[in-house]
Amino acid sequence: MKKGTKMKKGVSGLLAALMVMSVFLAACGDKGAEEKSSQTYDPKSKLEFTWLNVLHTASPPTETIKSKIEEYTNSKITFNWVPDASKEERITTALASGELADMVTLTMMTNSSVRSSLKSGLFWDVGKYLDDYENLKKIPPEVREAASIEGGLYGVPFQKNLARAGLVIRQDWLDRLGLKVPTTLDELYEVARAFTEDDPDGNGKNDTTGFVDRSDLRYSSFKTLSSYFGTPNGWKVDENGKFTPEFDTPQYMETLKYSNKLYKNGYLSKDFAVTAKTDQQQQFAQGKAGIYTGMIDISNLRTLSQGLQKGLKLVPVNKISNGDGQYHVWSEGSGVGGLLAFPKSEVKTEAELKRLLQFVDDLIDKDVYMYMTGGIEGTHYKIEKDGSFKIIDTDLWQADVQPFSSSRPSEVTYNLKDANPEKEMANELVRENNKFAVLDPTVPLDSVTANEQGTELEKIITDASFKFIMGELDEAGFKAAVENWKQSGGARITAEYEEAYKKTKK
Repeated sequence: MKKGTKMKKGVSGLLAALMVMSVFLAACGDKGAEEKSSQTYDPKSKLEFTWLNVLHTASPPTETIKSKIEEYTNSKITFNWVPDASKEERITTALASGELADMVTLTMMTNSSVRSSLKSGLFWDVGKYLDDYENLKKIPPEVREAASIEGGLYGVPFQKNLARAGLVIRQDWLDRLGLKVPTTLDELYEVARAFTEDDPDGNGKNDTTGFVDRSDLRYSSFKTLSSYFGTPNGWKVDENGKFTPEFDTPQYMETLKYSNKLYKNGYLSKDFAVTAKTDQQQQFAQGKAGIYTGMIDISNLRTLSQGLQKGLKLVPVNKISNGDGQYHVWSEGSGVGGLLAFPKSEVKTEAELKRLLQFVDDLIDKDVYMYMTGGIEGTHYKIEKDGSFKIIDTDLWQADVQPFSSSRPSEVTYNLKDANPEKEMANELVRENNKFAVLDPTVPLDSVTANEQGTELEKIITDASFKFIMGELDEAGFKAAVENWKQSGGARITAEYEEAYKKTKK
């Protein structure tokens, strides 16, 4: 760990320096820090460390909950917050420069720079340590496998539900227009049309649209709509082990045409290609649109809408079929939301690693989970007589607690009954998604070319998809982009995944 972030050992400065030097020399003579060390650690010792973490809110949290976490875990945490909107650039730059923290939140598991760094030995392989901890040992084998690369588990997996995708729709607008909650893509299209053309807010102005969206194919409406059409999640694998990328399937093209039709008719926000997530949420909260992709954000949307939308009613929707009555929804990471990783450049001894793993294990304890989810009982939340969980001071919760909610190592260990019926329904639908979640077959596989060029090659398809949706590219032009992807390295990625897949079947 860096200066100022060492665990306190209660010895003089000179003796501490000699101890560090002796450990360093021993590590160099024993194939590096990852080899078993004779150094012991006290799981209850004071831990001072830095955490490079992703911020999903507009502002970092106050010290209120941070101090509670520190007290419970006997730690002092220095956060380096990276805004979600710029995480790709910031994290990849940090990986390239080596300017990391003792613990790093890595959520972009398909990013080529991230995967290359993980494979390169930059981070500790924690697989052999997890069973030594009360909470970490409960991480299921399938989650560990999905989070691994070629058998190496280079961080503690963030445990997520299999599939959280779904829609949030203005129920009050549906009621005003005499429409039912859509269950098919055709019905959804009609709702988007009506929300744009039939004055759903009743103000006599042409100032609403169907879908509000953002500049991210994966987390915007596109990926979710694509799964409704039956598009494979990332890759299709046939019975012979042949891999086909999702964008080279008929279902992907159907989604492109559907989205283009929405866009061309004004049922999809015109500025989606340059809209960030926070702006997307604000537009929905301001009543500019009636369909939002991101079922789990339903509580935040209501909070943002307070004082702006009278009579607001929201309904979460998770089951939309292409007309055949079958449901599909894409799974992000097969239940893995990323890794809490530990760079060897900062965490130089096994003892330091074990103390940090104890900290992560402590974060999964119910007391800390509640701090990071609800805050302080009686101040931020209360438990109702029926056992439901309710935020009692929204503004305070947003300032103190909300930024920590996405940093919980596990979202599946505990289930809270939400006092907000909309949020509780969304939670139930997320759990229901497990029944028809479509997994990405490449999550536990590896491709050297994907690691080296994957992010760059992905931009070819992303740009072509955006252009098609906005009418700047026709079908032939999109297919040309797919061929460009294949010739630029995509064909090698396909072959490497096929080879890696064969090895798993032996």
